[in-house]
Amino acid sequence: MKMIIMAGGSGSRLWPLSRTHFPKQFLKLSGMDKSIFQMTIERCLLMGQLEDIYIVTSRDYMHLVRGQIEELGKSLSKEQILLEPEAKNTLPAIMYAVQAIRKKGDDICAVFASDHIIDEPKLLANTILGARELASKGFVCFGITPSNPEPGYGYIKPGDAAPGGFVISEFKEKPNLETAEIYVKNGYLWNSGIFIFDSKQFYEAVEKYNPEVYEAFKSDNVEEKFKKTPSISVDYGLIEKMESVYCVPFNIDWNDVGNFTTFYDRYHTKRDDNGNVYFNDEIMIDSDNNLVYSEGEKAVAMIGVSDIVVVDQKDALLVCRRDESQRVKDAVDILKKNNDPRADYHLTVYKPWGSYTILEDNSFYKVKRLTVLSGKRLSYQMHYHRNEHWIVVAGTAIVIIDDVEKMVRSGESIYIKAGEKHRLINSGSLLLEVIEVQNGQYLGEDDIVRFEDDYER
Repeated sequence: MKMIIMAGGSGSRLWPLSRTHFPKQFLKLSGMDKSIFQMTIERCLLMGQLEDIYIVTSRDYMHLVRGQIEELGKSLSKEQILLEPEAKNTLPAIMYAVQAIRKKGDDICAVFASDHIIDEPKLLANTILGARELASKGFVCFGITPSNPEPGYGYIKPGDAAPGGFVISEFKEKPNLETAEIYVKNGYLWNSGIFIFDSKQFYEAVEKYNPEVYEAFKSDNVEEKFKKTPSISVDYGLIEKMESVYCVPFNIDWNDVGNFTTFYDRYHTKRDDNGNVYFNDEIMIDSDNNLVYSEGEKAVAMIGVSDIVVVDQKDALLVCRRDESQRVKDAVDILKKNNDPRADYHLTVYKPWGSYTILEDNSFYKVKRLTVLSGKRLSYQMHYHRNEHWIVVAGTAIVIIDDVEKMVRSGESIYIKAGEKHRLINSGSLLLEVIEVQNGQYLGEDDIVRFEDDYER
């Protein structure tokens, strides 16, 4: 069986934890030693080998995908990491993966979102492996027994019995709360977004039910495929049109962490006697059913409030009612409209060579902490409008300035003038930590000219 992991989503409803260039699937939330994406990889390895995994993601996330796989001590081939030139929803993304899989022969394929948290991975794996025979007869979805009437999920209406499950009578889109309560009482299941199918049958179904996508993917050029294909979900574009669609139910603790309401549900074991969920030493006075996620050592007190979400990060603060958490995306849209980088970036930005964290930023100077991984290097670059002063605080740096190589040890520093070509290299076995102080006429991230290979992308 082949496994397809969808890892291209932006997770804007979980802002400010999730940002455009570091979305929720790559986060390590409180109590996690692995990211949600890494846990998805590990679940897939319970069902097959590393070479059976295919990841579809945005080009912007390539270094995050590779970096987090490397953290697990593993690696995937270029053919297994499929980069979308633009987001066109789930049907084109799955079609892209199925095409890659069929180059080596047809097989049963399982599709997973990279941003779901599942606490019983072995039960999930056994259930999916047990449904492979049913998948040879038609498309198989997996339904979750609801723990509560959740308006944020789609629902599956059961129909006639089938081996190990049932025929799906109808798909129901995200309902209001009152309708969700009716669905739960009538035995409907949450649509998990996990499904399996035969790759040949999938290809034939796309040709029959969505010829526009099928025709677009006849092109040999990836850019052309995505330019021509319509943007459409696999649910609307395929599954809901097919005749033989089955559902296999399972009763597991599953959460898509799609907004702060489901985030609150995810951490139900952390609720205090008044239903508050928090992670540090927050003070709760006459307050109940609140969610507080605070970064750093800031003291947070909640007094006389109920059903509130507070997410506090160094550069952003979210306060909203829990039942309004779906509207967080609206705030992100406003930030993007205003060209505010806080919609897209955290203060810590991850790169293929490591990361940088903005420590201080104003119109006169900017201070960053650069962390360069062992054996990695930044691109050979030049800035027109700013000077840079690098202070090595851990490790040993190799610095190239205008083709002259210098070694800078811990406690030493080096100055790079505007207009000088320069590169930072960590050739040692330990992490390299550098404090970078910028000053000049312009301190924007676009004040850069790169030479040779672009190692930052």
